[in-house]
Amino acid sequence: MSPRYHVHHCLSQHQAQLKDSVDLDDGIALAHWYNDDDFIELERAEHHTLSLYVADGYQSYRKTGAGWHNGGAPDRFCLMPGQHESTWDIRGPLEFVHLYFTDAHLRTLAEQVWDKSPAGLLLEERTFAEDERIKALYRQFLLACDWRDNSERLALSSAVTLLLTQLLKGYTQYRWQAPAVRGGLAPAQLRRVKDYIEAHLDQPLPLKALAGEACLSEYHFARMFKQSEGLPPHQYVLARRLLRAEQLLRHSALPLTEVALACGFGSASHLAHRFRQSRGLPPSALRG
Repeated sequence: MSPRYHVHHCLSQHQAQLKDSVDLDDGIALAHWYNDDDFIELERAEHHTLSLYVADGYQSYRKTGAGWHNGGAPDRFCLMPGQHESTWDIRGPLEFVHLYFTDAHLRTLAEQVWDKSPAGLLLEERTFAEDERIKALYRQFLLACDWRDNSERLALSSAVTLLLTQLLKGYTQYRWQAPAVRGGLAPAQLRRVKDYIEAHLDQPLPLKALAGEACLSEYHFARMFKQSEGLPPHQYVLARRLLRAEQLLRHSALPLTEVALACGFGSASHLAHRFRQSRGLPPSALRG
């Protein structure tokens, strides 16, 4: 992970155990942590941190002007803007996922979604808060994906775009509403994107690349693609990967590992997992 994220570096110098991490497009990063019995002082970081409690956290305390305050629990979130300072006393087990991003990421998204370039963004601080949208995006996408598998990058980047959009809508001074999407992609745009997907199924296929084929922002592309196909881009790509795998399993003698790699899966086990989810049977069942 990029060393520029101060909160990540600070945790790594304490008792926190890093379970997994990944750098996404444009330098946004995710980290999955476990901690217990720790005392942490976070100084002014140059970046923002959105944290979701995955498990436990009942004995997590933050120092306030009125003393120590707790309220942690699974699915509670903390939003720590850049330049904030905080002191934490972790007195019991806590599993959590951090999303690290910057003002530049928020400004770029605001320009893409609302066609506005805010002079300054004031991201609001939150501690032990609840938001069903944030919870769902973490649980259904970030935590459901294998961060080490390139085939999951599209789902991860799509979820991160939605998370940052949620923060811009609900946790800045602007309180913008997301614009409605009317109509799907033009036939030529859709054909170009689909051709690109088919030609690059063995590669990560980030949302930025697909949006670039349609000459759209990632936010608008994802919504217009779903209007056209009835599926979000990551689900469409997964379906195409699985269909390609099925064809190779039926009509070639390639080992399962090579089939997985040819279809953009990082391993045979990941292909098998997704295949069982979708088809209800293992890939080997397609071979005589």
